Amino acid sequence: MLTPVRRQSLSDAVYEQLKSRIVLGELPAGEPLPAERALCAALGVNRGALREALKRLEQAGLVQIQHGGGTKVTDFMATGGLELLPELMFGPDGGLDVAVAQSVVEMRSALAHDLARRAAQRRTPAQAQALTEVVTEMAAADRADLLGLQRLAMTFWGRAVEASGNLAYRLAYNTLARAYEPIFELLTQCLADELADLEGYRALADAIHQQRPDDAAARARAVTARGEAGLMNVLNALGAAQAKNP
Repeated sequence: MLTPVRRQSLSDAVYEQLKSRIVLGELPAGEPLPAERALCAALGVNRGALREALKRLEQAGLVQIQHGGGTKVTDFMATGGLELLPELMFGPDGGLDVAVAQSVVEMRSALAHDLARRAAQRRTPAQAQALTEVVTEMAAADRADLLGLQRLAMTFWGRAVEASGNLAYRLAYNTLARAYEPIFELLTQCLADELADLEGYRALADAIHQQRPDDAAARARAVTARGEAGLMNVLNALGAAQAKNP
């Protein structure tokens, strides 16, 4: 089940390997992890690296370290945080977990709506100008270069969440971006309608610039609704295919 860790940050490598085994269910909730000596031997690391990794797993809500009584795997569905989303996007066979992907799409739309409202309330003049500059770049970009447009759109939303002044939204956005990264290029065609909505992005930037919170929220909802529709169509079809051919 475990493989020796190759050269890199040992504690990082141990953390990633154990985290993967836990979220994939290979190390079930409620079960104790092997003793430290056995784990060190299986992973090929020293006890210091292992203990550092176990501490990070506990902070992520994946294990409970019982002083004098070993370490037990916890139910991450009850104790885990957003940082697990990228790991949960793919199942044991490496295939996309459609339900998790759909939840990420839904969260993206919900987050965009309110962060746009907050950005309109709190943005600085420099932040408003930065959003306008991204829209100008989008207008000058090759409309056929959807991948380039998608990267500009990511920049736009990154600047919008910064303008919102909400740290929790910033961290949630970072997590969503990491969850998207492995399938970034695959999503480009699904987002084509949203990426083509230059007027929608321009109107959203203007609403934030002119400090119209309700209008900004509505504009964000309208823009992301286009992308959500495209993404959900593809995910629903993929889910149906997976159910037909398990």
